[in-house]
Amino acid sequence: MGEPDVDAYNRQRSRRRTLEVLERFVLPVAAGAGHGLMARALFGSDATSRFLEVMTASFIFLVPFSLGFVTVALAERREKLAWTARLSMAVVSGILALAVSLALAWEGLICIFLWFPLYVALSLVGGVLAGAIADARRGSGKSGSGAALPCIALLPYLAGPIEARFGRSEEIRTIENVIRVDATPEQVWKQIERVPRFAEEEHHFALSHWIGFPRPLEATLSHEGVGGVRHATFEGNVLFIETVTHWEPPRKLTFSIHADAETIPPHTLDQHVTVGGPYFDVLEGEYELEALADGGVLLHLRSRHRVSTHFNFYATLWTDFIMSDVQSYILEIVRRRAEASR
Repeated sequence: MGEPDVDAYNRQRSRRRTLEVLERFVLPVAAGAGHGLMARALFGSDATSRFLEVMTASFIFLVPFSLGFVTVALAERREKLAWTARLSMAVVSGILALAVSLALAWEGLICIFLWFPLYVALSLVGGVLAGAIADARRGSGKSGSGAALPCIALLPYLAGPIEARFGRSEEIRTIENVIRVDATPEQVWKQIERVPRFAEEEHHFALSHWIGFPRPLEATLSHEGVGGVRHATFEGNVLFIETVTHWEPPRKLTFSIHADAETIPPHTLDQHVTVGGPYFDVLEGEYELEALADGGVLLHLRSRHRVSTHFNFYATLWTDFIMSDVQSYILEIVRRRAEASR
């Protein structure tokens, strides 16, 4: 008898391992990501917009949940996986789908960032449920996830048309930021009635800008008093037209805010978070100066904004954060300027 072909044996073994990795891990992850991408394509299509829409709970909540379930359910067809493998695959599948959506410009960075914590959490929940069902079926002598797999995979498409029958919920939110300024009320007022263009060295890091919300640049004023029109310019050619409704120097300045969504370039803000769009709008701003006994000022900046989605309880967490972050950014520059003018 001839000696065994060790090289051939090793090559065959390597091929088997590669095929096993593909079947057990790579293909389920790819299938789960593909499921999520197909949902994004269908929910974002003009042809299906009457009954499937991206800015719905059916998409935002059920798609990542079903993605995680599909990934783990397909991976569990042959044998049981460790929980670490199950959860890792659900997360990797979800991140892969988000990365491809970003690369294809289906979603902007700001939407990806806002959705990411919820997306990963729901992908994990879907993976946990798929693993639990697989374990329960093995305990009864069966395998896989049975009828649960197609039911969960189709869940977003079944819920979407039902949700489309109900209008979006509208909520008006008020956000206030306060900063101490070591300057007189008159010195502070000069920095808010008109805001000269911010120099590049005056800008500083803010998370809201890092994820895609444009930085403020300047605010002009047509004339002093009620009825005066401020043009507040942000990066990316974003313009807010602000009409003064209360003028009381050096104590209070209030203005209504209008943003024409059609004038905002499509590359500046993701369509789902465009100011003045169907889901989000900024309505009013107000500066109030509170004189302190020691000669300083507490400067208040308030704003009212509208949120209109099917999931306001989650969306408002992020709109409140973004508005507060932007206001804090503006107040810090105003403080520096006012204190420098003493």
